[in-house]
Amino acid sequence: MRLPTLTVIVTAVIVTALLLGGAWLLLGPQGPALTRASFSLAAISPNADGVQDVTRISYTLRRPANISIYFLNAQGQRFDFRRDQPRDSGDHQVDFSGIVEPYALPGDHFSATLLARVLQDGDYTWVIEAQNAAGPAGKITGRLTIAEADTSLPDLSRFTVNPPVFTPNQDGLDDRTQINVWLDKTVADDGLRVDLISATSAELSIAEKISSLKRGERGLHQYDYDGGIDLGLNPPPDGVYTVRASVEDRLGQKMAVTTTLTIQDGGLPRAEILNGEVKLSATTLQLGQTLYFTLTVENYGNSPIRTSGPPSGTVYKSMAENANSLGEYEQSGVFRVGIMCQTCKSDFPWRWALGTPDTLHKTVDQNGHTQYYLLPGERATITGGIVLDQIVESRNPQNFWGGLIHEDVEMVNNGVDPQAITIVPNQ
Repeated sequence: MRLPTLTVIVTAVIVTALLLGGAWLLLGPQGPALTRASFSLAAISPNADGVQDVTRISYTLRRPANISIYFLNAQGQRFDFRRDQPRDSGDHQVDFSGIVEPYALPGDHFSATLLARVLQDGDYTWVIEAQNAAGPAGKITGRLTIAEADTSLPDLSRFTVNPPVFTPNQDGLDDRTQINVWLDKTVADDGLRVDLISATSAELSIAEKISSLKRGERGLHQYDYDGGIDLGLNPPPDGVYTVRASVEDRLGQKMAVTTTLTIQDGGLPRAEILNGEVKLSATTLQLGQTLYFTLTVENYGNSPIRTSGPPSGTVYKSMAENANSLGEYEQSGVFRVGIMCQTCKSDFPWRWALGTPDTLHKTVDQNGHTQYYLLPGERATITGGIVLDQIVESRNPQNFWGGLIHEDVEMVNNGVDPQAITIVPNQ
């Protein structure tokens, strides 16, 4: 066998070296990762007037690297725009409007937490720096002047949530919470927002209450939160939530403030007269006799429903009596059953609670008042009566029927099981 000549061996080594060198130049170029960096403008005036508000930053990486972009003032204080952000190789561009990470100034006094702030007027050294384990760090610097910057902050100087514990279940007690926030600076229409944040960081935006104050305008902004109940939606699950008010002005300065809100006993109230049935004691009665009824209400929802007297078993001693004359006035959010007739002068004048104090669940509200509830899944049988002491000749017989009233909210059941009742005059 003939051995390769020296010339052939040398040629093979040179070719191999050239191929490896080409691969290295292609896959792992030498030198710093950052090869070029520039700002399109040497001076900007970040005040949202549309004139020189923004400069474009351009830079090129010969290989992937972590990029930092920051500014140094005359005293050497550093202000970060980007810090150790991973970027691929190639050309990159980003617009800079003067906004950097939050920093403090002597004499600063504001209520909200500062999240982003514009640079103060002055001359700065800009620095673009690339860090990469595969090669030496690259750094390019230049000069930038900030002038006529709008440095006023969009502070949220007052933020309240009241009550801090609310029960969105339409029982008329703490069904809503009022969120107020004072905005110190006019921002864009969508610059101010309020969010409800769960323990899992899920966010729900809360709509602002309509008022004479425009959205984003300096002043008091109000939010009336009901948990979605008014729209027929189930409220968020019971628990402790974070309420966050956040604002961003037209430059991009950001501030935020938070507090907590507890939701408890929340849910859509759901109840009905069982089987749509009202049992009346008779269809014909003598004048002055009592018409008795019996019906059953079921709470088939997931929240307790509040009720109020007069208690089950109460007998109205005259057709002229009503719940108000017994001192049991209408209450927003209360569920009561009622009896109505064709000649009644008001809607369901005769009303009853969904039980008695002994059969209902008793609680004490935040004002120290005792309240009574029919709990989810429970049924209540209600009885009562009306002394029929009036005859309207043109309506004799006349229909009597039952109803379930959610006071100041809705008529849950109406016209339930109408029955003709005849009142016979006394001889």
